[in-house]
Amino acid sequence: MTFKSSISRIKLTLMSLFITAAAIHSCSSGSRKASGAIDETTPQDTVLTVKGAVEMAQQLGMGWNLGNQMDAQKDGVASETAWGNPVVTQALFDKLANAGIKTVRIPVTWLGHIGDAPGYTIDKAWLDRVEQLVGYAEKAGLNAIINIHHDGADSRHWLDIKGAAENPEINAAVTAQIKAMWAQIASRFKDKGQFLIFESFNEIHDGGWGWGANRTDGGKQYRTLNEWNQAFVDTIRATGGNNADRYLAVPSYCTNPDNAVDGSFKLPQDSADNRLIVAVHYYAPVDYSLNDKFKEWGHTGTDVDTWGDETSLLETFGKLKSMYVDKGIPVYIGEMGCVSRDNERAEKFRRYYLEYVCKAARDHNLAPIYWDNGYGGTGREQSGLFDRTTGEYLNNGGDIMSTMVKAVTTDDPDYTLQSVYDNAPI
Repeated sequence: MTFKSSISRIKLTLMSLFITAAAIHSCSSGSRKASGAIDETTPQDTVLTVKGAVEMAQQLGMGWNLGNQMDAQKDGVASETAWGNPVVTQALFDKLANAGIKTVRIPVTWLGHIGDAPGYTIDKAWLDRVEQLVGYAEKAGLNAIINIHHDGADSRHWLDIKGAAENPEINAAVTAQIKAMWAQIASRFKDKGQFLIFESFNEIHDGGWGWGANRTDGGKQYRTLNEWNQAFVDTIRATGGNNADRYLAVPSYCTNPDNAVDGSFKLPQDSADNRLIVAVHYYAPVDYSLNDKFKEWGHTGTDVDTWGDETSLLETFGKLKSMYVDKGIPVYIGEMGCVSRDNERAEKFRRYYLEYVCKAARDHNLAPIYWDNGYGGTGREQSGLFDRTTGEYLNNGGDIMSTMVKAVTTDDPDYTLQSVYDNAPI
C-alpha cells in the first residue's frame, strides 16, 4: 500500500471478497536484553531452521511494516523520506521489539537506483541503507523481510506484468532484470542469519487490481508471475551461503488471497525442502479498512459494508489453511490493517476488527503483519501506530498494538475467537 497510490485504492472496492491494498524471532527470548537490543556478537540464526507451517506462524508472531519508507518514491526515484516520513533509527526497531513485535517487513522500491542492462547494477548507497535497516532488525532480535515493492505496481515501471504477458521479448528482458537484481541483493545478504526472509514482489498487477486484462487474457499474467517467482527462487538459491536454504516468500497475483487458492497461483520448484512461504494481503473490506467510507465493521455494526464481515474472513482464512498450512506450507499476511478513526465508537470497532483478524489468523496458523505507513492522523490512509522520530505511539497506537499482540500470542483457553466475537462493540 502506498500514499501515492491511494486514489488507485478506490478500485479495490470492485474486487471480489479479498483485496490486496496499499523473519523470524529468536527461539529463546532470553537472548534479548531488557532494552530490546541484542549483543552484536549474538548469533541471529533464529527459527528458520524449523520446517512446518504452524511453527513458522508462531515464530513470525505479530509483524509490522515499515511502510512508506524505503518503498517511497518521487518521479521514479526511491527515497526514504519522499512521502514525508523521517529517517528511521535503531531506536524505532527497539521500540517495536519491546512492544511485542517479532517480525518487521521492510518494503523496498529500487526505482532510480538501478543501472542499465545487462548488469542492472544497484546503487551501492541504496543497498547499503537496506542492509543497515536489516541490521537494525537483527540487533533488536527481530525477524526481517525485504522485497521488490513498487517497481511492479500497476505495470507502470520496469516490472511490467501486462507487457510481459503480451510480449515474449518484454518478458525475457524483465526476467533478466529480476535475476540480475535478486542476484545482487541475495549476494549482499548471503551470510546473514536465517532471521532474514526474501519476498519476491509486492502486489503485482496490471493496474486493474485484479479486474484488468488478467481476467480476459487466458491466464497469461498469472503464468508470467509464476515464472517470475520461479526465476526469483532459482536465482536466490544459486548465490549459495545461507541463501541455499533461506526461507523465501512468493505472492499470488495482486497478493490477493483469492488468487492464492483459485488454481492460478503455482508454488515454484525449490532445491531446498520446505522453505517456501505463501504471501497474501488482507484489507477486506477496503472501504472500511483503508478508505474510511464506513465507520464500523462486523455483526454488531450499523455503518458497515455489505461484504467482508466475520463470516467471509473465516471462509478465506479457512481456504488458505486447507490449501497450504494443513499441507505444511507456511502463509503470512504480509499486509493487513485499519486506519485510525476520529471518534471513540469508531475506534472501538477498529480495535475489534484488528483483534478479530489477528485472532483468526492465529487460529488458522497465519502470521499477520500490520501495515503502518507512519501517518498519525485520522481517516483515509492514516494507519500509523508509531512516531518514527520519537518511537512513541500515535493516537491510541499502544492500545491497538497490545490488542493485536494479545490476539496472536495468548494461549489462555478462555480467550477464543468466539469470545472476541461475543465482545464486539454494541
